[in-house]
Amino acid sequence: MRSRSNHAFSAAQWCYQSQYSCDDTCRDPIRWAAQFPSCGGLRQSPINIVSTKVHVNSALPPFKFIGHTNTINITVENKGHSAHFALPQSVRLTGGALPGHYRAAQFHFHWGGNGRPGSEHTIDGEQFPMELHIVHIKEPYGSLAEAEHDMAGIALLAFLFEESPDDNPHLDSLIAYLGRVKNNGSSTVIPNFRLSDIIPSDKDLFSYYRYVGSMTTPGCEQAVAWTLFHRTLPISSRQLDAITQQCRFWTGQPMTDIFRPTQPLDGRVVYRSKAGAALGGVMHWWVGVSSVLLGRTGLIH
Repeated sequence: MRSRSNHAFSAAQWCYQSQYSCDDTCRDPIRWAAQFPSCGGLRQSPINIVSTKVHVNSALPPFKFIGHTNTINITVENKGHSAHFALPQSVRLTGGALPGHYRAAQFHFHWGGNGRPGSEHTIDGEQFPMELHIVHIKEPYGSLAEAEHDMAGIALLAFLFEESPDDNPHLDSLIAYLGRVKNNGSSTVIPNFRLSDIIPSDKDLFSYYRYVGSMTTPGCEQAVAWTLFHRTLPISSRQLDAITQQCRFWTGQPMTDIFRPTQPLDGRVVYRSKAGAALGGVMHWWVGVSSVLLGRTGLIH
């Protein structure tokens, strides 16, 4: 039974819908904006992508991944609402019509529970079993806090998982290490990790969706250039069951259904890359999008 002090502490905390109950006063997603005003903004994430309404944009070229094949030691920490896998600055990202060079900060997963889907983004209304987010910070910013003041200060790469009949061999070790950080604040080091083990090779990542949005947890900062790849990643039903049983929320409850519901598009355009497109004009996407958004918000005329 939760103590009175912990209950009072929870009142100041945000939580997912799965954590909220009549006995608890944590702020579930519907009430995030009351404490974090940006969560009620017009460029919020995640979104439902309607495939028939996306705009093909030939100015969206492939990415260049740096350090993804390096063997590194990384730290995974239970943050109370999810588990973050910290990445070193040697893992970097350029290309993709992003307005600058970006260095990786961390990656994390969003999942459901008890067979329920748990992706944040949906495609034509379909929610997928799980979603991977790799967070990058634009140079020369030194932290997410600094990057949040730039509309494209954060580049977030997203991959959706589809259920497969066979295990994904590269996920088993990550799942096992999640079991070592069961409680809020606990951490451990994963040795000999390679990001390329869990995401496809460069040649499989030419095709993606792009839109401007926000972080999907409070404070929902509207500073994200989102990239959602068409290529899905495999995970077996056994692995899905296992990953949802490893960690606990800051409340002590099982960490399940860790996703924010989709948010209104509010007039934004979702773009789709044209695989194999010419590399010319790579800045056209960002210049055009930023001009439209800034004009709508009255920052330029």
